[in-house]
Amino acid sequence: MLDREGPVPVYKQIAEEIHARIRSGELGPGEPVPSEAQLEIQYDIARTTARRVARELREQGLVYTVQGEGTFVGEPGTPRPDDQTPVYQQIAAGVRERILRGELAPNRRVPSEKDLMKQHGVAKATVRQAMEFLRKQGWVFTIPYRGTYVSPCDKWPQS
Repeated sequence: MLDREGPVPVYKQIAEEIHARIRSGELGPGEPVPSEAQLEIQYDIARTTARRVARELREQGLVYTVQGEGTFVGEPGTPRPDDQTPVYQQIAAGVRERILRGELAPNRRVPSEKDLMKQHGVAKATVRQAMEFLRKQGWVFTIPYRGTYVSPCDKWPQS
């Protein structure tokens, strides 16, 4: 339970809780720590406070951050578990599956960045990385200031 009125800043209290999870082995080397968006929801804090949690853990040498993928236990380069698919790729796979099932039709908008951020509990940069991944594969195209749309079927990659 956070003491929001006490002398220890909230971000330090949360960082200590995560540090305890690392010490106990609940979070092992290479495993992801909760994202900024997850921390916001779980602790009812502002994004800036969540960023300070990650920075505090990095400064303590407990975690490292990979832009667009997340923050992980250990020093930079610590191997991640083999089953750890980057979050942006997980988001891209979900959108691709919705396209293949016909839930997202060709030449129609894909869910907005805001909707995907909320659905997956991730930062805007992660959603943008997922859309770029899908664009490079040919699943979607983007019209500046309008949005991202499902590509026509003939543009989809061959399985």
